[in-house]
Amino acid sequence: MLVKNPKFEISAVNSKQYPNTTLPEIVLSGKSNVGKSTFINTLINRKGLARTSSEPGKTRQINFYNIDDIFYFVDLPGYGYSKMSKKEQDKVGKFIEEYLFSRKNISLTILIVDIRHNLGENDKLMFNYLKNTGLPFIVIANKADKIAITKVNSYLENIKKELEYASVPIFPFSSQRRIYTEAIWLELQKYI
Repeated sequence: MLVKNPKFEISAVNSKQYPNTTLPEIVLSGKSNVGKSTFINTLINRKGLARTSSEPGKTRQINFYNIDDIFYFVDLPGYGYSKMSKKEQDKVGKFIEEYLFSRKNISLTILIVDIRHNLGENDKLMFNYLKNTGLPFIVIANKADKIAITKVNSYLENIKKELEYASVPIFPFSSQRRIYTEAIWLELQKYI
């Protein structure tokens, strides 16, 4: 998909701040620093639309990115960031849950995980939460450039075994190689 005019629209912490629109929303979830913002920038072929940082826990609000008035990428705060206070974690968790539970525009949720590592407890909790919502979702196994290209499929199989849920699509992704973006766009277009 050729993206011409993407724009950051708003950061929100409650439903009063969400964009007043009926455009479909593709939601990105994952642990802190797994590459949600980089995923957005890579797919839309822009370097700095979604702010990235090497420091985990930078995204603490729900960020809405309007993609050519066709759909939104919605970047949720990452989970599992230990330097955030318990009170702050609870607050962030509540507004994420409110968004996921109440927002009618969600057409797809993407769980982004690190292909190189076993899934953490928080990844499994989010996966089960998404499975129980009944909303469509997929898994993106990010940082595929960090392993040999010949081993990508075996790493994907390991993730499938860990999740014990065969019907969810799992895609490799690499912002460096960019060889997986076309397959991901084809999948996303089913929900836009």
